[in-house]
Amino acid sequence: MTIQTSRGAFAALEALPATGVCERSPALLVPGYTGSKEDFLSVIGLLAAAGRRVIAIDMRGQYETPGSEDASAYSLAALAADVALIADEIGALDQSPGDVRHQVHLMGHSFGGLVAREVVLARAAMTSSLTLMSSGPGALTGPRAKDLREVLAALGAVPATELAGLVKHIWEAELEPAAVADGTPPEVVGFLRTRTLATCPLGLREMGQILLTCPDRTKGLRHAATAPLLVIYGEEDDAWAPEIQETVAERLAAQRVCIPGAMHSPAVDAPETTASALTRFWNEAESQNTQR
Repeated sequence: MTIQTSRGAFAALEALPATGVCERSPALLVPGYTGSKEDFLSVIGLLAAAGRRVIAIDMRGQYETPGSEDASAYSLAALAADVALIADEIGALDQSPGDVRHQVHLMGHSFGGLVAREVVLARAAMTSSLTLMSSGPGALTGPRAKDLREVLAALGAVPATELAGLVKHIWEAELEPAAVADGTPPEVVGFLRTRTLATCPLGLREMGQILLTCPDRTKGLRHAATAPLLVIYGEEDDAWAPEIQETVAERLAAQRVCIPGAMHSPAVDAPETTASALTRFWNEAESQNTQR
């Protein structure tokens, strides 16, 4: 589907319960850096089966959502403003009798978690809950940060008009051979190629810079959040280390779930376990919100 907002149109995937109605609050899933809505294909149906509308999006410039030639469109504040309007539209889709809009469960994966956090910090949308999946307190650290610095150094060395050609070269010379060597199925490699070349290269550069420089705003989030919080991650996460995310959960006084056997993408590595954990948390959050 396409979600229309005053800030533009956003590509999305929508899942509804196979039977029955959407009796629970809807959920909005925000992907990470270089990601897209398809990162949630393994869990979106499982989540909807619990009785809620679930929507996964491409943020601005990601895969099938149009990008912008204005670098400021990829700031955390701008991306959060996009997501807040999308959340409002989803709430309107689930509008109940009496013109009451449902609040949305907001979940962000990795870089998407930094964006989702910004929505809550800015109080840009009312949410039923906030989930940070495989997302850290601030700038990316470790080996992934080193790799990203190298890529951004290359992207920063050419004018904007040459970025697309450079991204294509990086894909063909480095990323695709690495995916093939890892045993990635050919059809998945084909999709990753299509997605990479369709993603706005300026967005890749700007969002990458945010990943390397984003400040720790955990304290601010603890004060700003009025809805339940969840930190969920794989026990073998190779982006932000599990112990870093555990500390974030403690500082937020948030629920914490570590997914056994999963790495940086629990929704892909362990979809049933991840969907079960999210559904349980969302149901509990709705009960808490009702009691307030």
